[in-house]
Amino acid sequence: MSEATGSTGEEFRDDLRRAPARLLPPDTLRAVTMLDDRRSAAALLQTLLVTTLAVSAALLRWHLPVVLAAIVLIGTQQHAMFVLAHEAAHYRLFSNRLLTDLAGRALGSVSGISMCSYRVVHRLHHNDLYGRQDPDIALHGGYPRGRGYLLRKLAGDIAGLNAWKTFLYFFGNPAIDADTDAALRPLDDTSPALRAAARRDRWGVVAVQALLPLGFYALGGAHALLAYALLWLLPLVSVVQVLLRVRAILEHGAVGDRSSPLTAARTNLAGPVARLFLFPHHVNYHIEHHLCPAVPHYHLPRLHRILADAGVLDTAEVRRPMAAWSLVYAPRAAGPAVHVSAR
Repeated sequence: MSEATGSTGEEFRDDLRRAPARLLPPDTLRAVTMLDDRRSAAALLQTLLVTTLAVSAALLRWHLPVVLAAIVLIGTQQHAMFVLAHEAAHYRLFSNRLLTDLAGRALGSVSGISMCSYRVVHRLHHNDLYGRQDPDIALHGGYPRGRGYLLRKLAGDIAGLNAWKTFLYFFGNPAIDADTDAALRPLDDTSPALRAAARRDRWGVVAVQALLPLGFYALGGAHALLAYALLWLLPLVSVVQVLLRVRAILEHGAVGDRSSPLTAARTNLAGPVARLFLFPHHVNYHIEHHLCPAVPHYHLPRLHRILADAGVLDTAEVRRPMAAWSLVYAPRAAGPAVHVSAR
C-alpha cells in the first residue's frame, strides 16, 4: 500500500505495527488509493478562492475589524496550502507527477516553504514514527508539559517569534537527537533524485520570496507593499504558527503508547469550525493517514468508516478535538522527565 515512486529512498511506508497485516481487500485498496484530479483541483480552487475573497474584503474595507478578521481567515487558508503541499509531498495531489510537483512547489514557494525538502524530512516522520529519526518529536513530543509551557509556546507563535524554526524545518533543517545531541541527517535517508530536487526547490523558494515584495512594490508602491506585509506575511508568521503547533500536538501529543500508529497518532473527529481552523482537507484523519499514506485526503473519511466497521479502530486514539486537548493541556505528568528537544 506504500506510495510507489519507482526508487528506493522515495517511498512512504505503511505503518502496520500492531495492525492487521492486510487491512483492506484488494478492490477496496484500489478504490481508496485512486487519485481523482477533479477533487484535487476543487480542493486547490476552494483554498485559493477563500484566500482571494478574504484579501479582497480587507482591501475594499480597510478598517481594523475587517483587516483583523481577514488576517485570521487568510492564516487558515495559508495553513490549508501547507496541507495541500503535504499532499503533493506524498505524491497524492494529481495523477500526473509533474503537475503534482509544480502545484506543490508553487504552494510552498508563495508560503516560504520548500515542498521538496519537506518531502525528504516528512518521510522520516512516517517511516520512523516516534523513533530516533522522527524529526517532528521536537514539536509534539513530551506532552503534557504543563499549561504554562504550552501557553508560552503559543504566545511566542502568535507573536511571530517561533516562525524561523518552522521555516528552517520546511527547508530540511534536521532535528536534534535528544540522547546524543547530534544533528540527524534526513537527507541521508533519501534517493539522490530527491536530494537534488530539494536543493533546487530551496533556491526557488528563496527567489520567489525575494521577488514577491519587489513585485508588489512595482505594482502599487508603498501601499501595495504594506498590504502584502499585513495580509500575507503577518498571518504566515503568526496565525499559521499557532495552527501548525496545535494541530501537530492534537495529532500526536499526549499519547500513551507509541508502539503503534493506532495509538501514537490520533484521529480527531472534528466539526466544521475545527475543520476550518485546524483540519482542512481531511487532515484530521491522521491514524488512517499513517496506516495508508497512499490514500489521498478526500478518501480518508471513507477509509475511516471501513476501518471502524472492521473494528480496527476500537482501541485506537480516536477522539473529539476538545477531549484530545484536555490531555495535551493537562498539568505536567508526574514521573521521570521526558527529554525532548523543543521547537
